[in-house]
Amino acid sequence: MITATTASTLAPLTPCQQHGLARLAQTSCDHPFECLGPDDSYHSVLTWQPGAKAVWIHLANGKSYEMEAVGDGGFYHQGDPHLISAGYELQVIWPQANQFVLDPYQFQSLLIDELALQDPKLIYREMGAQCITMVLAGQPVQGVRFLVYAPNANSMSVVGDFNHWNGQRHPMQRLERGLWGIFIPNISAGECYKFEIKDSQGRCLPHKADPWGAQAQPFPSLASVVYDQYAYQWHDQAWSQRATTPAHQSAMSCYEVHLGSWKRHFDGRLYTYRELASTLIPYVKDMGFTHIELMPVAEHPFDGSWGYQPVGLFAPTSRYGSADDFKYFVDQCHLAGIGVIMDWVPAHFPEDGHGLAHFDGTPLYHYADPRMGWHPDWHSYIYDYGRDHVRQFLVANALYWFEHFHIDGLRVDAVASMLYRDYSRKGEEWLANEHGGNENLEAISLLKWINEAVYHHFPHAMMIAEESTSFRGVSAPTNLGGLGFGFKWNMGWMHDTLTYFEEDPLYRRWHHHTLTLPLLYAFSENYVLSLSHDEVVHGKGSLMNKMPGDEWQQTANLRNLFGLMFAQPGKKLMFMGSEFGQNDEWDHGQELQWHLLAYGRHQGIQRWVKDLNHHYSQSPVLYCADSDPHCFNWRQVDDYENSVIAFERRAPNLPTQLIVINLTAQPIHDYRLGADGPTRYDLKLNSDAGCYWGSDAPVKQQAKTEDYPWHGCEQSVSLQLPPMSVLYYQIEPLAT
Repeated sequence: MITATTASTLAPLTPCQQHGLARLAQTSCDHPFECLGPDDSYHSVLTWQPGAKAVWIHLANGKSYEMEAVGDGGFYHQGDPHLISAGYELQVIWPQANQFVLDPYQFQSLLIDELALQDPKLIYREMGAQCITMVLAGQPVQGVRFLVYAPNANSMSVVGDFNHWNGQRHPMQRLERGLWGIFIPNISAGECYKFEIKDSQGRCLPHKADPWGAQAQPFPSLASVVYDQYAYQWHDQAWSQRATTPAHQSAMSCYEVHLGSWKRHFDGRLYTYRELASTLIPYVKDMGFTHIELMPVAEHPFDGSWGYQPVGLFAPTSRYGSADDFKYFVDQCHLAGIGVIMDWVPAHFPEDGHGLAHFDGTPLYHYADPRMGWHPDWHSYIYDYGRDHVRQFLVANALYWFEHFHIDGLRVDAVASMLYRDYSRKGEEWLANEHGGNENLEAISLLKWINEAVYHHFPHAMMIAEESTSFRGVSAPTNLGGLGFGFKWNMGWMHDTLTYFEEDPLYRRWHHHTLTLPLLYAFSENYVLSLSHDEVVHGKGSLMNKMPGDEWQQTANLRNLFGLMFAQPGKKLMFMGSEFGQNDEWDHGQELQWHLLAYGRHQGIQRWVKDLNHHYSQSPVLYCADSDPHCFNWRQVDDYENSVIAFERRAPNLPTQLIVINLTAQPIHDYRLGADGPTRYDLKLNSDAGCYWGSDAPVKQQAKTEDYPWHGCEQSVSLQLPPMSVLYYQIEPLAT
């Protein structure tokens, strides 16, 4: 109810207001602050409320006026000398409601930190939708400031629930350096919004989600959501302040997870982040994994991309809950002593209309030439790594996940596709660099910058490259000419090892070198030995079904594969389901085959992986010197006749462990290895034990060297090798 009215002499529209009014009516105004709100002398106010029946203006000094309509386009005008300092509130009379609003166009200073816009560590505190406090007439006003980069746009508006998705209600102001901004008072976290954009030709683009948006709505809305980044109260201080051993010297056994298909409810519903915290985390902890590696959780529109076609790089996907829910999941991981690694995709982005593609009507984020900017395999756009705003956007995003979500590492996807201009291209389908070569020099320099920035600000972070070529120095420091990653996935080890294990044991003698070859390059990088999701999809079969032979041989072979992986130098990664020998390929549309754990062989595989994990974590010799060639010593490398290998893992001041692997289905009695001196061998793990669904062939728990020369050594030890088995021994010296 309006209780006070005062007559006023209306001042004429200023020339600027008149010009802006015409452009606003055409939704093509890029400087609404020059005409809407108070004029330069603060003696009149112009507001645009399309569809309103009437508008009143209430001044802080108590005066109220019914504003006069200017034409029939929803413009209202009023003058009063008290506007110079009073501030005001608008009362908009809609056909079915009354609404009191603070006019956003009286907040012409947007409190933007110009220095922060130049710093990737700070820019994400400025861009996008930020909940901030402004001051009006000496009083604090809560609201949301929107800031977005679109240098080639003709006009922009922010639309959302707060203005009924009407682009005429909140046109944005063109600022310096291609930015657009507006502060909207009295809205808060939880509001949905997008940007309504006209390109340089005045054509309307699809409503765009916020590139810097920190939360998103699921399909079909796909809107961004205003998010208060500082509302969540963390509880992982002990984790973040712990004394941390350098990652290269630490145990690292990763459980790779696709959150939507690890488990599902009986009715097919997805588990939420919070439900996963109470189910997935205890499972991972019990199994002995040290880290969970999440397939991409950045917002993505298509389930079938598994997250590798992200649209909202700054927003955890809403499929499993809110951004706070994801923080809770990470928090609970840390409280359980489990690190969190997240797959990150800076290599490409999809062509979805609401995303980065042609964001302001131009190829703002991708190379304009399709020979550089279009990925033929993945049908997606490739970031233009030479443009400053793209480089800053990606560096900032990497830092953002560490700061605001406390993650422990990023596994960078598809690095090879970034490094080479001719990746998956032929002939004239690619452009050479300025030196005539095929390397993408801008991407190389960007990757170096990302790694330098992450390790500078977060020294205990892990940056891991999925890189499938022989590019030199992926995990070497940038000051030595490397890319600066901490680790690299060992794709060669994966390929060679699986190729060998897929051979029938009868024929492995002719492929023995395939098994031993990976040790020739095992120390050329800081490696992660990965058996990832890529090896169990697209017709490749599950790990279990890659193994030859009957059920017993398949199971024994799989135990051997895992036993070999945990024993060799390099950190470990295993995709979910492999730890209990899932039979079928992974299907992102359904949960894992948990029912298989009713059967003994799957129980045996699961227990073997669990015991391997715990033995690995409790045996520093198996991980503390992974990058040192002296940590590994062959004891038997060329026994192709028996398909047996034996090697030691060594480290200063730690007991050496001997690993012996029989890769045929025949037991071997009195298998002899040369020894340097009198030692005792204590059996720690035996994959053939009955508890692992092995044959439980007799094996001595302890063996000692004898004065029996063998292979050039004065002493030797005789061991019993069960069929298709891995044996772990700890070696202790004997008094002479």
